[in-house]
Parts: sequence; structure tokens; C-alpha cells
Amino acid sequence: MVGFKKRTIYTMKQVALIICLAAIGNSFFSQHGYWQQKVVYNMDIDMDVNAHQFSGKQEIVYTNNSPDKLNKVFFHLYYNAFQPGSMMDVRSRTIEDPDPRVDDRISKLTPNEIGYHKISSITDKKGNKLSHSVDGTIMEVRLNSTLNPGKSTKINIEFKSQIPIQIRRTGRDNSEGVAYSMTQWYPKLCEYDKEGWHSNPYIGREFHGIWGDFNVNISIDKDYMIGGTGTLQNAQEIGFGYENPKKPIKQSNGGGKLTWEFSAKNVHDFAWAADKDFIHHTTQLNNGMTLHFIHKDDSLNQNWLDLESYAKKCFQYVNANYGEYPYENYSIIQGGDGGMEYPMCTLIAAGGSFKELVSVTVHESVHSWFQGLLATNEAKYEWMDEGFCTFVQYETLNFLYERKVLNPVSRQYASYIRLANSDYQEPLSTHADFYKRNYVYGISAYNKGAVFLSQLGYIIGQDFLKKGMKEYFDLWKFKHPTPTDFKRVMEKISGLELDWYFEQFGETINTIDYGVVDLISTGGKSTITLKRIGDMPMPLDVCIKLKDGQVVWYNIPMRIMRGNKGIDLIGENVKYLTDWPWVYPEYEFEVDFSIDKIDEIIIDPSKRL
Repeated sequence: MVGFKKRTIYTMKQVALIICLAAIGNSFFSQHGYWQQKVVYNMDIDMDVNAHQFSGKQEIVYTNNSPDKLNKVFFHLYYNAFQPGSMMDVRSRTIEDPDPRVDDRISKLTPNEIGYHKISSITDKKGNKLSHSVDGTIMEVRLNSTLNPGKSTKINIEFKSQIPIQIRRTGRDNSEGVAYSMTQWYPKLCEYDKEGWHSNPYIGREFHGIWGDFNVNISIDKDYMIGGTGTLQNAQEIGFGYENPKKPIKQSNGGGKLTWEFSAKNVHDFAWAADKDFIHHTTQLNNGMTLHFIHKDDSLNQNWLDLESYAKKCFQYVNANYGEYPYENYSIIQGGDGGMEYPMCTLIAAGGSFKELVSVTVHESVHSWFQGLLATNEAKYEWMDEGFCTFVQYETLNFLYERKVLNPVSRQYASYIRLANSDYQEPLSTHADFYKRNYVYGISAYNKGAVFLSQLGYIIGQDFLKKGMKEYFDLWKFKHPTPTDFKRVMEKISGLELDWYFEQFGETINTIDYGVVDLISTGGKSTITLKRIGDMPMPLDVCIKLKDGQVVWYNIPMRIMRGNKGIDLIGENVKYLTDWPWVYPEYEFEVDFSIDKIDEIIIDPSKRL
């Protein structure tokens, strides 16, 4: 049995209340056919900065909220990917376009440069040994007794880990000299849901985790500063400006070690970074939430200070438009190999321009909503994570820089169109690990995912999109939503049927193409003929510009939608025409203008289609 600091002792009344609340929660889930597992991690970590290793003790309480009896559990051991011959190594060396941050570097690591998790012991709550087997980055643990629905079990793990040379997101000594970027760094329970276990081996893509609580004590040499997920519980003891930060602070604590005690409630992962040259400063939002900035003390300090106001405005904008960030703090930390999101924090490489630093900060901050709180299985639905985040990122940047651009994700459209016109496109339903090219994965997850959301606004109307995004956040925060869950929210808000759009745009590589093919005038009126050229059907906004400067708007819904779009960018002065059955290749409609008065006929001037 491992001893941990800061244990909470509950009275019998408190226990009764907790049981009551749990019963209410389980009742809610069962009424809606939804359930999710729960975990509590208590961890003691002792760092050896000379060997770049740490020893760990975990006490894990795992609650089975599923209707199934479980006889085993699975863990991710991500560090085992950083070894020659691992699946991540082989995948990187055999994929058609390797990520240059990995390439063949893993294959060349020496024994003191690789990453690993070595399991010393696994026991149950009575101290009895649990049998286990390790296969690459996945560990299977067999329980001594069946874990029944609604019951919890305790698993104690002791392990020794080595931190790899910086390769991908996690590791030591990144390109900007940050000592430790500690992400996906501990034995982490795999998620079990209505689809079963998600025990995919790690080959460098995305993540999925169980909602739970983390109590993490990290002992490290006194001259290292740490930033990470959660809230520091012993700030007065630690110092480094955490106890009362007013300005950038760095301090040396001399020899020996300090134990940093972090706590994070209702999150699905825990990340941190540490360096001797970190400094720390903060700013607060109007609602009292604190933003922490933790970075190296160097020539980029002014960029980090200037970043404060942009980060603050970013959080306030997304709070107002997508739902309130619920935690008391968020940390923006220098580290990693680009930008990567984690609950309540991000690790960012800061070596580019100031605008690049603002952009990546906005992107990773928005992940606090999409993936941090709306925790889709990003290995299966990476476009709901990266794509939605990219859409909101450029909308937020549009606001921060007061650009007033009609379509902030126009560059993402252009990127997607290049992919769609190539021979490489794969459906968005492709599992992240199985894309044949990194290029195709990146464009699909980020840009096609952003186009999906922008185009959805075109279909249902911008007002319904905004209302739907807030409703989605309110209903599905702290859960694991799927595309179907998102679709049902948007159908409820808009009153439209959207199966066809999710299926066509998400599960096929069909493209959209329409044209104006004929214009005939008789008796002061004109008949316009439109043609569907591409395989994917869509409703159409048609704009007619007259030679006298007048602009007239028409909307042609699809019959399969069962209704019309709501208020949109084109305004409310729109004439809704009869619906278009998608199997008909052409569509005719009449307008009250002769051909000599018409200057231009445009399908979707907003270019969201």
C-alpha cells in the first residue's frame, strides 16, 4: 500500500451525499443510454535528473459504470514507443511521407536515449499480485476477481521509467532547450465504452482517456520549476511565484529536492514540464480564472509578456461564444515540439514569430473546449477535435485582429480543395492511425474538419450553428461525444435532417460541384437552370446581381433536409424555393427579371459551399 499526501477524510453525511449524487448521475446516464468509466489516479513520482529517469507509485481506483462484467483492464505504456523496432519506429520509416520530427531517429536511439516503462509490481487493494503482460505500448492486467457493474477496484503499480530524447511531443531536451516535456508519461488506463476496449498501440497519432481525478506528487531537484495540469496544492512551500505571482519570477532553491503537489479534478489526462530556467507570470480573466505563463528566461521574454493580453481575450471570446471554461486555471508552457493540448495546459514551442506564438496559443487554448471538455475519441474522430478547433481558432483570430473576414477558414478550404483534387484523399471516417500519408491525415483532421463545420453553418444557417455549438457544449462537456451525438444536437436546434451531410462529407470522398447551365427569358421573366455536377448533393444559395445594383437572394433546400436553413450571413431577405430532390441532375426556377436586366448569377458568394 502506497502512502500519499493530502488525503481527504469524509464524514458519514458526506459519504451519503456522494453516494446520492453518484446515484443521480448514474440515473441520468441510464435514462439517456450513456455511461462512462471513472478513474482516480494517486501518484508519487521521484525524478532522477542525472539519469533522466523516474520511479513511480500509482494507486488507481477504477469504477466500472458499464453494464458489463470486467475481468481485465488495459494500460497504455506510451514511452515504450520510443525504442528501435517499435510500431511507431517502423511506421515512421515505412509511411510514404514521414514526419520530419521522427523520421528514422527512433531506430538510432541508444539504450540511455530510449524511452521505457518497466513495471516492478502490480497488486490489488489487498496486496495480492495481479498478473500482467506487456506487448509494446499496451499492458494487459488480469483482475483477481470480476469487476461487476457499478463497482470499483483498486490497482497499485510500481514502475521505473526512462524519458526519451525529444522525439514526438514528450521527452527531454527539446529544440529550445526545455529539459522535460512530460506528456503521455505514465501508465494510463485505456478507455472502455459501449464499443469495448480502446487499446490501440501508440504509433504517434492521437489519444483517448478516461475522465477522472489526478493527485500527483512530483519530487525533483529544487532548482527546477514545474508547470502542468491542475492546481498546485503547496504553492507557499514551493515558491517560484506560484504563491503570489505579480511579475516574472525565477529563483534558485539550492540543493536537495522539492515535492510539487498537483491536483486536477474531472480531467482525462495529466501533463507537465520542468526546466531550471523557467520563469512564471500570470494574468486573470474578468471572471477570476488565472492564466499561467511558464517559459525559459531568454530573448523571447517580451513575446511571452505580450502574449498575455491575447490569451486573455481568446479565453473570454470562446467563453462567450462556445461555453464557459470551468476550471480555475490554465497554463501555457514552453516545451514539446510544436503545440500540443492537454487538460488545463498546453506545451508550445515558441521559436517562431510573435504572430505564430499567438496563433498556436489560440489553437491549443481552444482545445480546452474541443478535446479538453468535449473529449471525443480523437483517434477515431480526429476531425471533431482538430477540425472544430481550427474553425474556432481562425474565428477567434479574426476577432483578436479585428479583421472582419467573411470566411476566416478560406485557407483551410483551399487546402482541402487541393487534397480533393488529388489521388490521395481518404474519408474522414478513417482511423487516425491508418491514413496512408501524414499529409492526408493533417489536411483531413485540421482543414477538412474545419470546412465541415463552416459548411454546416452554410447548410443550417449561422445563427443555428452558434446556438448548436453552445448546446453541444452544455450537453456533452465532461463526456465523450461522437459524430452522432453532435448531429443530433444540430438537428434539434435547426429542425433539419442532417444524416446525408454527415454520411456524404464524413464517410465518402464525394465532392461538391454545381453550375448555372441555362438562362432563358420570356415575357419579362427568366428561367434559370442549375446542374449538379459533383457526386455530393447540397442546398444552394443563389445570388442574382442586377445591372441597376440590386441584389436578390434565393435558397434552394434539399428535399432530404425536410426544411429550410435559419438566419445566415446572407441575411433574412431570402426567397425560399421548392426543394430539390437530390437524384434529379437539374433544377429550374423562375425569376421576375428578364435576361437584359441580369448582370451576374452566383452560386454561394460566401464560398462556404
